[in-house]
Amino acid sequence: MFKRILIVLMLFAAVSFSQEKERDSLKYETEELVITGTRSFEKIIDIPFSIFRVDKKELDFGKKVSAKSVLADVPGLFLQSRYGNKDIRVTIRGYGTRSNTGVRGVKILQDGIPESEPDGETVVDAIDFTSLGGVEVVKGNLSSIYGNSPGGVVNFLSDLYFPKNFVTSNNQYGSFGFLQNGGKVGIVTNDYRLFTSYNYRNLKGYRDHSGEYGHLVNSVFEGYLGTKSTISLYANYVRGISRIPGSLTKQQFDTDPMQARDIAKSQDFRNESKKGRLAVRFKTMFGKDNNNELEVTGYGGMKDYMKTDDESYMISNRNSLGALLRFTNRTKLLKGRNNVFTVGMDYAFQSGPRTLFDNVNGKKGLTVNDQFEDLQSSLGFYLEDQVELLKNKSNIFFSSRYDMVTLSKNSMQFHGFTDTSRVFNNFTPKIGINYKLTPYIALYSSYGIGVDIPAVSELDNNYTTSNTSYTLNPDLKPQTSQNFEVGIKGNVLNKESEFMRKVKFEVTLFDYVVRNEIVPFTINQNTFFRNAIRTNRLGLEVGFMCEPFEGIELVSNYTYTKFKYQDYNAIIHGPSGDYLEVYSNNTVPSIPTHIFNLILNYEFELSENVNGLLQWDCDYLTKMYVNDNNSETAPGYFYGNVMAGINFTVGKFNTILYVGANNIFDKRYVGYININDFFGRYYETGEPRSVYSGLNISYKF
Repeated sequence: MFKRILIVLMLFAAVSFSQEKERDSLKYETEELVITGTRSFEKIIDIPFSIFRVDKKELDFGKKVSAKSVLADVPGLFLQSRYGNKDIRVTIRGYGTRSNTGVRGVKILQDGIPESEPDGETVVDAIDFTSLGGVEVVKGNLSSIYGNSPGGVVNFLSDLYFPKNFVTSNNQYGSFGFLQNGGKVGIVTNDYRLFTSYNYRNLKGYRDHSGEYGHLVNSVFEGYLGTKSTISLYANYVRGISRIPGSLTKQQFDTDPMQARDIAKSQDFRNESKKGRLAVRFKTMFGKDNNNELEVTGYGGMKDYMKTDDESYMISNRNSLGALLRFTNRTKLLKGRNNVFTVGMDYAFQSGPRTLFDNVNGKKGLTVNDQFEDLQSSLGFYLEDQVELLKNKSNIFFSSRYDMVTLSKNSMQFHGFTDTSRVFNNFTPKIGINYKLTPYIALYSSYGIGVDIPAVSELDNNYTTSNTSYTLNPDLKPQTSQNFEVGIKGNVLNKESEFMRKVKFEVTLFDYVVRNEIVPFTINQNTFFRNAIRTNRLGLEVGFMCEPFEGIELVSNYTYTKFKYQDYNAIIHGPSGDYLEVYSNNTVPSIPTHIFNLILNYEFELSENVNGLLQWDCDYLTKMYVNDNNSETAPGYFYGNVMAGINFTVGKFNTILYVGANNIFDKRYVGYININDFFGRYYETGEPRSVYSGLNISYKF
């Protein structure tokens, strides 16, 4: 199958190449520059990976409340929302499926600064999705330049590059008590840029006991030190509460999917968080023709977090520090061939106490059941070199990285000291190559080693391990993978044609072998993690966008996955006792085999100052298994969304008004799967039909 698909890719490339030679009038669109794929600004067509960019124009309209509403249409990306807008599970090529809280295996950045913690866990709550200038998504293994990121990297970019000063009021209203209000201010001069946003959200929730509210502030300042240097300041602060309705059994889901677990209400399951971060970045260019670039970033943050579950009232306080260093040199080698060499260092440290009390009807009990200090540190060094093999035709990409990550969980409740640290040393090389069939159609391929270490929350020990006296599981190993991909991508613009004026496409085939895959299991109400022996992941991602006629844009995405466990036997700790299960050749849960996505946009212009957008967006997903045993499934489902918006300008004022409806056919579906639950509580319902509207008013000066 692999060879047949590869042959199809090559034939498709050859046809595209021959057509390009025949059409003298064909023009090519200038490719966007992205930084996430290589940590230096490069054209997408020159990077031998699968890269997708969500542009600002795609973010002007519509309900923007979570990562899912921003990234849902990225080919190959699968997102599940646990109970509305929080606890988003981001999955790229199978990485991220094991998480029941936060994001794993995928590096999350905001303006290039890690939102991910040193152990790789990420909670995406400090990003204002109404104030983005774009999102860069790199799919596939990037452990060789970002460390603990075998699934890829998502970089959320602030809307900093605006032409004029502005003040904007953002307002959104919708079903289930949805209210989101905020404002943005942008100031630009010859010497600096300043962008600040504030956002308040309140949501009752479509499930019982699923309400949330929060305040979020983001600010970016960029100052120019002459023509070659900049200094930037980044600050954010978030404070909020979200209640958790809990997962349901199949019977409960079929009876009333909007209900909450009884104990989730009686014990008031919820998360409360307060956190802030401040970062400073200095960037300069020097040398002949400014061919050298130096970038230094430092950041620090504070996090206060509270969580309640069926047993505990947990309070966590963490302080963090980090630094990023990058040097890039651009030069000419071997008869004028471009060479881009980058070397860098990343450092992150986080520490703080965690205290567990009794949970008494959602309130903190008097008894301290446990108290310990979490320590996380990571130090990584990387280098990469992009060499032009054939001038203006082909590039080869080498990268490698060494990481040392130390995790510990030291008890503060008892006398004496026991070293509980786990140290992970990883070396992750990668090689990639691309070949341009035309200036903007390219074949590409890459092979690399990926490493995904367990997070601190996944290292909790249990009575089944080899040493139960440790606070961290001594048996849980890092997940490693061999990652191969091959594909073709292109972006062609024919300005002189009225039909198919623009065509953009990408087809990627990947074949991964994962060893020691980290998978969740439960004992009573507690989730722990163990290693599977091996998993094979084969998949195909297809993304296609075209403008068949003026004002009409058609986007179609398809993802195929075949993820199978190999040589996986596990001891199951069930309500009736322990027993052995053989999972070899079973399908990895919480991943649909087929995902289809179709978007139809119609952009219209009523006058010079009035234009608008009509959008139809629909998705179809096939069934998913909910456990490693493959004994139950969440059914496949189809849902559609519609949106209509209008944008009009009067003098210095600009107004955007839009209305929309999600899940217009009111389909009942499983929006999140709680994998391998002890009592079969696998199911959390997706959002039913909901309507929303928005009004944004801007004044430019």
